[in-house]
Amino acid sequence: MNRAPLTAICFALLLSCVCWAKPDGAKNKKPKQVVPSIECDIRAGKINLPEFIVKCPASCRETKQQVYGTGVFASISSICNAAIHSGVITNSGGKVIVRKMAGQNIYKGSYSNGVRSLSLPKWRESFAVSVGKPKKGVIYPSTLDYVPSRPTYVKTSQKETTTVPPTTAPEPTNTTPEPTTTTTTTTPAPPPTTTKARAAAHKVRDAGQRRPEAGSTVRRPPSSPVGPAFPRRDWPPPSFPRPDWFPGARRPSDVSYAVPDSGYTWSETDTPEVAARDHRPDISEFERWYYNFGPYPPRSSDSDGSHKTLDIANTKVEPVDTWKPEVKLFESGFSVREQVPIPRAPEPPSQGNPDCKVDLAFLMDGSWSIGKRRFKIQKDFLTEVAQTINVGVAGPMMGIIQYGDEPVTEFSLKTHSNSREVKAAIDKIVQKGGLSNVGKALYYINKHYFSDANGNRGGAPNVAVVLVDGWPTDKVEEASRLARESGINIFFVTVEGPDDSEKQNLVEANFVEKAVCRTSGFFSFPVNSWFALRKAVQPLVKRVCDTDRLVCSKTCLNANDIAFVIDGSSSVGTGNFRTVLQFVANVTREFEISDTDTRVGAVQYTYEQRLEFAFGQYNSKAELLNAIKRINYWSGGTSTGAAITYAAEQLFSKSKPNKRKIMIVITDGRSYDDVRAPALAVHRQGVIAYSIGIAWAAQDELEYIATDPDKDHSFFVDEFDNLYKFVPKIINNICQEFNSQPRN
Repeated sequence: MNRAPLTAICFALLLSCVCWAKPDGAKNKKPKQVVPSIECDIRAGKINLPEFIVKCPASCRETKQQVYGTGVFASISSICNAAIHSGVITNSGGKVIVRKMAGQNIYKGSYSNGVRSLSLPKWRESFAVSVGKPKKGVIYPSTLDYVPSRPTYVKTSQKETTTVPPTTAPEPTNTTPEPTTTTTTTTPAPPPTTTKARAAAHKVRDAGQRRPEAGSTVRRPPSSPVGPAFPRRDWPPPSFPRPDWFPGARRPSDVSYAVPDSGYTWSETDTPEVAARDHRPDISEFERWYYNFGPYPPRSSDSDGSHKTLDIANTKVEPVDTWKPEVKLFESGFSVREQVPIPRAPEPPSQGNPDCKVDLAFLMDGSWSIGKRRFKIQKDFLTEVAQTINVGVAGPMMGIIQYGDEPVTEFSLKTHSNSREVKAAIDKIVQKGGLSNVGKALYYINKHYFSDANGNRGGAPNVAVVLVDGWPTDKVEEASRLARESGINIFFVTVEGPDDSEKQNLVEANFVEKAVCRTSGFFSFPVNSWFALRKAVQPLVKRVCDTDRLVCSKTCLNANDIAFVIDGSSSVGTGNFRTVLQFVANVTREFEISDTDTRVGAVQYTYEQRLEFAFGQYNSKAELLNAIKRINYWSGGTSTGAAITYAAEQLFSKSKPNKRKIMIVITDGRSYDDVRAPALAVHRQGVIAYSIGIAWAAQDELEYIATDPDKDHSFFVDEFDNLYKFVPKIINNICQEFNSQPRN
């Protein structure tokens, strides 16, 4: 007999499951990411989106579209060539995610992956590129919004105004904490109402507190709103800020709408006006005036006449700190505004240790494998290092990046100017967890951390000290190479590294040798146990502060003495001579010029020789370019061999020992004297010689002058106007030779 009802129940349940499953299925359907394609010449500044994904075509490298910067690029750079330069895609094309950011004061050029990026002193907008794999749940625009040539204007009556999209109030998200609600008891159910949450509008009541009965007189606490009705929450923001003496916590989304805690629940029902505030015999007349008419008066009701009031008839409420005549003002949870303590004058920045002027970044391991106890040991180690090196603006500056799955900046180089502030900041660091992705962290510091915006001083060596528990969970070789080429000295502190039985688990064998600045042992610190880490403080500080041995601070753009030997013979002519000087300026512009960076000298020759300017005579790029522009054409014969000997005596004899000596000879004809012996002599002195021949220059003499292999150091053009084509080739060759030096 019970079989039929049972069958009906099962059938009903089945139908309900089917009905509920359909919308869920529709919800779970993921939208497909559409990736718009662009051409090789599209620049990031032409697309009016803060972050987007694009697909680059193949063979963009051959288009020679210009790129400015390294890691972070000026927005006038080609997106696709910037992605190739960063290693995000290859020359065969691919997807790229572009993220816009603020402009920088300087963009450093470099050579990477077959693309030469140029330097730029300043630009208004920057961008960074990453691999075109959107994170889960992230959908980028399927179409690109290109920047219009002029803004759109709309004419209203006689005034012309720019159209601005209307702003809407942000929708509440799941990340907003739920407000604490008051438990209420209601009489037979009233009509359903919609109630809006109010941040910190209700306090947690004491467990044993007595609740007043419905209809009984309830005294409001002194912080209750005054007036015939309670204002709506959808009012426009008031013109005065929330006073400090209002009870309850603030929440960022409710700063403008915060209302003093009344201890009651809200009801949407329109009711007659409630009685005015009770008199308080223990509050002085001045205090009563201050709270009612002072700088924070109670809000008036809505202009449209709608009110939110207490539904006394149907709701039982719990009061907050019910007022009692015998209770003093300060015991009732309500007090006059406290005196704001006078802030102390900021501590003057420490000068620090001038013998250790380095920009020092620590990459601390925040992975789960390290555990809480060893993470605390790591923080203590960093604190002791900060105190030992004596952080200060004229000495070492220190910052910290914590890495796990992704790197996160804890504080930048310029955030703290003394060791005491650094110690306090380290104490607040919380472990992030995740894997030990050291490679990602090295990419991060190379692209983003050592920048002017983060406090990179330029004249101080960049040092990165990596602390790793065991071994990295990703590859570090390529990221380390790019960091070294950017002038970052990488140290590795490996704690409890892999033993022979664990080496099979490594993602990359010999990761320390592949990552550090040099493989001589100076840049690596193996530590057997976390409890022995403290013993490494003094040796590490000593090596980090030994700036003479921080050899990776030198790059192909800042470690040269370059001598230009310029043909000023009669066959060149005044106009072509100016073209040669423009070529010299274009090459010079690519280097970092100062007394401690690259230095440039110039010799002009005919039958005789003339020193136009020596190494170190001009120590800024602007001064140097002006000096090149002021060189006067001489006119005469052609004695190239004597000019090479003169350059060796007047310039390279005064070259610094830590500089690479480079000579660039520019001539348009055969020399009247021998070039073999002078060229061989400078080669033996360690000078790297380039020869550039124009028009009637002799090919055999060019090869004698040039350093082997000739094909990389000797160039020939038919016309002076084609000289500019060899600027990137010369710069690329200089950097390739520099970066291929042995690392032992």
